[in-house]
Amino acid sequence: MQHKTSVAVIGAGHAGIEAALASARLGIDTVLFTLSLDALANMPCNPSIGGTGKGHLVFEIDALGGEMGRAADAVTLQSRTLNLGKGAAVHSKRIQADRRRYQHIMKHTLELTPNLRLIQAEIVDLTVENIDGVRRISSVTTRLGEVWQCDCAIICTGTYLESKIFVGHTNYESGPDSICSARGLTAALAREDVALMRFKTGTPARVKRSTIDFSVLEEQPGEPCPIPYCADTPEDAFDNVPQLSCHIVYTNAETHRIIRENIGRSAMYSGQIHGTGPRYCPSIEDKVVRFADKERHQLFVEPMGENNEEMYIQGFSTSLPTDVQYDMLHSLPGFEHAEIMRYAYAIEYDCCDPTQLCATLEFKAIKGLYGAGQFNGTSGYEEAAAQGLIAGINAALSLLGKPPLTLPRSSSYIGTLIDDLITKGTNEPYRMMTSRSEYRLLLRQDNADVRLTPRGREVGLISDERYTKFTQKCALIEQETYRLEHTHLSPDAVNAFLVERGETPVSSGVSLADLIRRPGLSYEDIAPLDAARPSLPRAVKLTVGINIKYEGYIRREQAEVARHLKLESFRLPADVDYSSIRGLRIEAAQKLAKFRPETIGQASRISGVNPADISVLLIYFGKK
Repeated sequence: MQHKTSVAVIGAGHAGIEAALASARLGIDTVLFTLSLDALANMPCNPSIGGTGKGHLVFEIDALGGEMGRAADAVTLQSRTLNLGKGAAVHSKRIQADRRRYQHIMKHTLELTPNLRLIQAEIVDLTVENIDGVRRISSVTTRLGEVWQCDCAIICTGTYLESKIFVGHTNYESGPDSICSARGLTAALAREDVALMRFKTGTPARVKRSTIDFSVLEEQPGEPCPIPYCADTPEDAFDNVPQLSCHIVYTNAETHRIIRENIGRSAMYSGQIHGTGPRYCPSIEDKVVRFADKERHQLFVEPMGENNEEMYIQGFSTSLPTDVQYDMLHSLPGFEHAEIMRYAYAIEYDCCDPTQLCATLEFKAIKGLYGAGQFNGTSGYEEAAAQGLIAGINAALSLLGKPPLTLPRSSSYIGTLIDDLITKGTNEPYRMMTSRSEYRLLLRQDNADVRLTPRGREVGLISDERYTKFTQKCALIEQETYRLEHTHLSPDAVNAFLVERGETPVSSGVSLADLIRRPGLSYEDIAPLDAARPSLPRAVKLTVGINIKYEGYIRREQAEVARHLKLESFRLPADVDYSSIRGLRIEAAQKLAKFRPETIGQASRISGVNPADISVLLIYFGKK
């Protein structure tokens, strides 16, 4: 059978969902293919959304008009802000999600979206045609033999592409949670000269809640009155709403003894696994081997859902056989009689080398073909959703004849993520962290809407109603900042307050903003001195306080951004012969020819290209 669509999205994980929704919401006929409708929006690993750096991504996805934050708010079991003991730049929201409710909400959202068809079918082949010297995607083919002609295709295969499960010495072809592996597409991509890699990840066992003795575990409650991810979620949605607690437990000498004595039975250490695993989420046996001097490792015991007896043991990922998994588990305090409901496993899968992609996430060599999510070498639901959103937007914009959406590093963690992938590549599953960005103070999660909602509006994913709310919020921030800067107090009015809090008294009048700038005081702290303070949304107060306190540092970063934007705006020809440029080192010419950077800024971040090479490029192209 022959069918036709404008955009075909392959895979309905977190990347595929955002890609399909973005494309369809921009008015483009879109088909989302999935191996199983029951695995749509699955969380095969940790049932949480957000975390260090990742929480920033969720706020940014929402600011651009994506869906992840809205669904996460609807299924929140617990919310916490990480790194509160550090500066505002690294504060990151993380929620524990009801895994099945998240899937149900996302599936229903897709089903109700105009211009979008959701089809359970495996894509096993694709067709690339050479039209006027340009290679272009023209169709995808299902295992059942249906051919879907398309103008664009977005590959979001997650960890399913030629995937294999490993438990001890046992291995078999399968995707996560016993969903079948996606087979055939790898060969089709290789045929079209797409460079592929083999990566690995894993997940811990799920344990029955009623068999755990929580009385000996350290409780980790949620925070009261958290700010939601989604701007459309009422700010007080979580006020006075009971949250489920998580718990903390630690490995011990007995746990480590069991692991060391059975290390040869691990699929990782027996030579069965050849894919590269994630550096920042290693298996427990890897931790014990690599950090032999550590007496214990912290584990987090987290619920999978409100009406679900499964508990997730974060940090206990392993590929050891089942009998060892039981011995390890029973060595933990409170888990002496714990029952495993799902065994831990490692999984290998195919993905692409992301340096083949443009900043739009379109393949440089194949027009209309995009990659997103773990197919691009990343790890994590949030990284996947962010890429899916950008790929879906750009596929739609290309068909609408509009300019693409590309985000510079200085604009967002999404921009940082994509730039890292396409200019540096990755030799392991890439994970977003706040340390990845050189502009952390500008890219806070509290100002994601200020940075990106206007871009989402330009694209067409932000409604009139939501944009009006956004502009009203910006006006409140500006008005409150002005009031604080221009409200002054006399020494008599403020010094008793300062002395009581161990602060140095003042000898002349001082503004409320200057008080906030003191290291020991915050916007909330000075409330007793601010009788005229208006009633404001929490999000407004948070941003106002941070902007004032870090004003000097923010200006310094903004000046740095302005300098770098000159390099980012200097575009490079796509067909330049770098080997012919005099003064350019051989290594630099080879790297530039391989990666084909779009701008001088991108070129400067390629490994093997140094500042002297950039100077040569500026002089050479400046003359032209």
